[in-house]
Parts: sequence; structure tokens; C-alpha cells
Amino acid sequence: MKIKHIITYCLIYILVLFSAGCGDDYLDFFPEDKITSANFPQDEKDVKLLLNGVYSLLRETSIYDQGLFGFGVLDGATPNAFNWGNLALAKIANGSLSSGDVQVVTFRWQRCFSIIYRANYFLQELEKVELTEDLKKMYAGEAHFLRGLAYATLVESYGGVPIITTAISTEEARTIARSTAEETWNQAHSDYDIAIENLGIDAPQKGRATKGAALAMKMRACLYQGRYQDVLDLADEIDALGEYALFPSYEGLFNIANENNIEVIFDIQYMAGENSQGSLHDQYCGTGTGSWTRGSRYVPTQDLVDAYETIDGSPVDPVNPYVNRDPRLEFTVVVPGSFFLGFQFPNYLYPGGAFNHPGNRFKQLSTRKYRIEPMSDLPPSGQSYLNNIVIRYADVILSKAEAIIETEGDVDEAVALINRIRTERDDVKITALPTGLSRDEARERLRHERRIEFAMEGLYWMDIKRWDICKDLYPMEIRDHQDALIETRFPDGYLEYYDLLPIPDSERALNSNLAQNPGW
Repeated sequence: MKIKHIITYCLIYILVLFSAGCGDDYLDFFPEDKITSANFPQDEKDVKLLLNGVYSLLRETSIYDQGLFGFGVLDGATPNAFNWGNLALAKIANGSLSSGDVQVVTFRWQRCFSIIYRANYFLQELEKVELTEDLKKMYAGEAHFLRGLAYATLVESYGGVPIITTAISTEEARTIARSTAEETWNQAHSDYDIAIENLGIDAPQKGRATKGAALAMKMRACLYQGRYQDVLDLADEIDALGEYALFPSYEGLFNIANENNIEVIFDIQYMAGENSQGSLHDQYCGTGTGSWTRGSRYVPTQDLVDAYETIDGSPVDPVNPYVNRDPRLEFTVVVPGSFFLGFQFPNYLYPGGAFNHPGNRFKQLSTRKYRIEPMSDLPPSGQSYLNNIVIRYADVILSKAEAIIETEGDVDEAVALINRIRTERDDVKITALPTGLSRDEARERLRHERRIEFAMEGLYWMDIKRWDICKDLYPMEIRDHQDALIETRFPDGYLEYYDLLPIPDSERALNSNLAQNPGW
């Protein structure tokens, strides 16, 4: 059962004092028909309600704000994808962002600190409720996991940020200074460690944190820091759980029928229904329909398409460029010749246009991963019920391979792990990499495999920054279906200070102790 969105997670504190008669006698009265600090939380049901209020902040229903984990939206800030319109993410992609821009710049900051605030409040209130020690440990583990996610997302995006581990006042929030990036990473690791210790292998509900999820997210944090030996140790701990494996179908991995499958370690739950239970993902990121309300705004680039190999390693046929290609290409991208069900006709064979949003000049390609098919089953606007996979077992395999390469380990062992991604699924069988590669060759192949495997899943933005290869990727031209230039990204070369987002001007106006990142 998916975790339902809880609308009434905000607490109202009401204390009404009545004086009775003369003298010093008075009555403390707590209304029973309202949630107050005096009567909430009282029992495990209240604890769950309060915790759901923290989980709910992981969800993003609009996509406009780019979310915390971003489906393929964050790929729009990389060579993998193009997003049309004067949005902050488009400015990150082309080098025109400013600290005064909103959307992703302010959203990630504000949403993460909302998670931190609610997690801190939850941990404070949890101590006041009578529960068994095992239940208290589990609920505390979940809160620390969520707070760890928030701090990791903040430091990935902005560098060091203020570290807050207790409920603080508004006045305190307006004076607290930034900690270093190392201190912020350490806070994330500390939270993950508590989650790892307290959480079980299985969760009471789908979508709630588990020991595997905490291990995997700590592994990712270590990967992003270059702590490769820790990556190896954590990957081994994940494997020792015996809970995860590659799903047999790459295409089916992102299908509604296979949600919460054996490859998914942690995902964000969406569901059909009212009250913003779903997202606008199918409108903004999925296969287009050519309408103003159902068009792809975040679409793969030709640069990404060109990166896909052929199945047998032969050169791409210039006459039939989409024949004999890595099957993940057509599972990820709508290309000429793509076939899918239920458009304006019973079936639709893409002959020459991807039916993207009319405002999008990029017409030739569209996103197929995370689509809902047949398209006649598309939910109402804003109610896409596909879950967002935050981390899956393929990431464990490729993270371990990268760590082996970077710790002077056995290159052939790393190559064998990469080959699992290339050959182990029923619907992805491409030529295995040979043994005997040099360390540099293996590193290049690993980076290529991560790009292809996780294309349009939002991971490439962090990958290209931590690999320090952005300067090699830009300038980059984006051209439309008639080969007309749409934009040139970083025309004068990549600006290194773009490795971090600016601290939002709106936040610095409230707190003068928030020093701005260099360059902004």
C-alpha cells in the first residue's frame, strides 16, 4: 500500500487559559476537537501521521520546481536533455543562471530545510509518546534517513549549509551561518548511520525507508565524495542483505505494473486519485501528444542518442541509424520508427515527429522512459501515478565497479560488473566488454555505461560534475529537427562555479550570515 498524502500534517498550537471566579484558581482547557500541542501526538497512530508529513515532502507534484530527485528533469541541465522555456533549469544548462532565479534554485533549498525542520520536530515529539523500544528505533531511523537525504541533497547542490538538528526559532534561523561541505556531508552520514542501525530489512509499508535504502543512499553519498573504499564496503553490505537484483526487463523496470520490483531500493510513491496524489510527470517529461497540456518539455538530445552503441559493436548504419542499436535507446527515447499504443488512433508509429509540446522547438525526439502506455490510459492532468525511483540495484553494481577502478583494484572484476548491466537482462543483450582493458579504458567505459543506464533519471548532473568533465562537454549546440540552431550552451566554455548552485537571494535577504558561493 502506498503512503497516502497527508494534507493535515501541520500542527496548530492552541492553549486557552480561563480564570474561574476570584483568587488564583484557573483552569487549563484543551479543546478535544482540535489538534494541539497538548493532545498530539498521543499514540502510534499520531506518530505515523506526523512521520507521513515528513515523507510527503519528498514528493513533487508540479515538476516545474524540478523536484529533489527529478525523474529526467535534472538531465535537462546536462548534455542528455533539452528543456524549453525560460526556466531556471534551462539557465543552469546554458550558463545564464543568476542567484535571483527561483524554481530549482530556491525549491531545493526550501524543501530540504522543510524536511529537516519536520524531521527534527518529529524526533523531539517521538520521545514523548509511549511506544516499545523497537518501534521508537524504527521511527527514529526513518526520520534520520529522511534528514540524511535532505542534507545530502543540499550539499550536492550548494556545498556547505547550516546544520540544524533540533527545533529552532525563526530568530535563530535568521542568524545561523553555513557549515563547511565536509561538515554537511558528515551530518548526512551520521543520519544514515543511525538509520542503518535502526531500520529493518523490510518496511511496514511500501515506500518507507529500509536498512537497504539507508545503505544505498550512504553509498551514493560516498561515491559523490570519492570515498571509494567506503563504497565497496557498503555495496557488500547491500549484497549481504540478499534483497535486490537486476529486474529482468529494462523496459518493464519503469512500468506501472512492475512498481516496487526487486531492483528498486528506494522510490517515491505516487498514486491515482484526488488531492494531488500524483504528479505532472507524464505531461512534462513523458511521450508527447502534441497538445498544450500533454507535451514533452524535457526531451533527449541527439548527443545522447548518438552515445548509444550498436548491439554487436559495429559502426552505426548512417542510412538506418536506429537499427541494431542498444535496446535501451528505444526504451528511453522516442525515435523515428518508434511504436506505441493508444495515441489519437488505436496505435501510433512515429513517422517524423515526436508530438512534443507546441512551444518546444525540439521536435525530433521525445522521452519514453517512465511513460504510461497505452496512452489512452493517461491519467487526468497532474495525476500521474508512476513512482519515481530514487536508487536501484544497477546503481550499486556500477558504483562498485567505479570504486574498484578508482582504488587500483582488479580492472577485470570491474569490467565483469559492467557486463552484468550489458548482458544480464532478458531485453538488453549487447556485446560484453573484453577483459584486459587498461584502467583508463575501463574508467571511460564505466562512465559511458552510467550515462546510458541512467539516462533521463536525473543522475548525470552530479556525475559530470564530480568527474570534472564539464569543461570537455561544452560549448554544445542544440539544433532543431530542421538543423536550425536553438541555443549554444556555455558558448565561452564551462563556468566552474556552476558546479554549485547559488544560495538563493531570497534566503540571504532573510539571513545575512549566509555567505554566497564563489562566482555568484
